[in-house]
Amino acid sequence: MQVIHTIDELRTVLKPCIRQGKSIGLVPTMGALHDGHAALIKASVAECDVTVVSVYLNPIQFGKNEDLDKYPKRLEADAKLAESIGADFVFAPTNEEMYPEGDPLTLIRDESLESLYCGAYRPGHFRGVLTVVAKLFLITGANHAYFGEKDYQQVFIIERMVRDLNFDIQIHRVKIVRDSTGLALSSRNEYLSDLERSQALSISDGLRKAKEVFDKGEQRVAVLRDLVIKSILANRGQVQYVEVVNQKTLQKINGVLRPDDRFVILVAAFFGKTRLIDNMELN
Repeated sequence: MQVIHTIDELRTVLKPCIRQGKSIGLVPTMGALHDGHAALIKASVAECDVTVVSVYLNPIQFGKNEDLDKYPKRLEADAKLAESIGADFVFAPTNEEMYPEGDPLTLIRDESLESLYCGAYRPGHFRGVLTVVAKLFLITGANHAYFGEKDYQQVFIIERMVRDLNFDIQIHRVKIVRDSTGLALSSRNEYLSDLERSQALSISDGLRKAKEVFDKGEQRVAVLRDLVIKSILANRGQVQYVEVVNQKTLQKINGVLRPDDRFVILVAAFFGKTRLIDNMELN
């Protein structure tokens, strides 16, 4: 496996693969790889001839008061993990390589969705995500890209970007990976103290309770939301948002759910200073 730091070098090594008609899988990450990322890499390795794992902490998707500076960085360990699973290349560019003229003036936006849910609390975040993901698609020439469903809003808007801009790439969703306690895996889990980690289980506990009552016939959105909110508040969490949304449109649902649609509960909450997100599909 090779670790590559420049766009030109990556394009050079991938060009023969493209000429030979090999399928290229891309796994975009910000590093600090864990078993959730491993699931994405394994899916690509199983389905594609060549797998590229990008390890890049994209500065333009972080706000001024967010955790860019303290986000965990460990490229050597990330490369070893990627290699052990079967990845062929790790692409780890610098900011100067990705944005040689500083913050880009050309940005990709989704005006109808970028200000909802996570976007409402992280202005500019999704513009940064869409822009860097589009750049990675163009740099690698990948046929397939793999994203985790924990970032539900993110993968939704990436799928829409691909359709709207006619990218010739297939997006693959990979189910949320949880630890043995039920906590959704995230690089930010490292920020949690032992107490906060145990308290954070209230997110997945609340989601499970909501799913259980939904499966028994509960259709009132307020009831489903309250189960999640009360679970978090009872464990000293701070709720940022809990919303029930339509899976096909990502629009918020109020009142009573229609039995012929599909829904997902989206959650963001703080435990201590750590912001966590999670979700549960209601099918």
